[in-house]
Amino acid sequence: MKNNCLIYEEETFAIRGAVFDVYKEMSNGFLEAVYQECLERELVARSIPFLSQPELRLMYKGELLHQTYKPDLICYEKIIVELKAVQTISPEHKSQLLNYLKATELKLGLIVNFGHYPKAQIERLIL
Repeated sequence: MKNNCLIYEEETFAIRGAVFDVYKEMSNGFLEAVYQECLERELVARSIPFLSQPELRLMYKGELLHQTYKPDLICYEKIIVELKAVQTISPEHKSQLLNYLKATELKLGLIVNFGHYPKAQIERLIL
């Protein structure tokens, strides 16, 4: 995990701007699904390309599994955005995102926590 690397800096800046606008408007205290819908609207308004909860297939030793997973958002076809509405980002949240990055072979993920006060938390994880 190389957290000091600044890849996709412009794209991340745009996503962060959308996140902070959602937090400014909604503050904390809502369920994750509310923030998901608000952020999707903000991404559309800013012309940021994204997929919402795409169903992704997993592989095990070269074979496709029946199990799938759905990251909250994939922006610009290269950044996974995982949303939370919790008091603080935990190691389990980071582990979840790292697994998503490994499974997709994408390099950058953002954990966005709308439950934090007084502002949204955003953590970058690089694989």
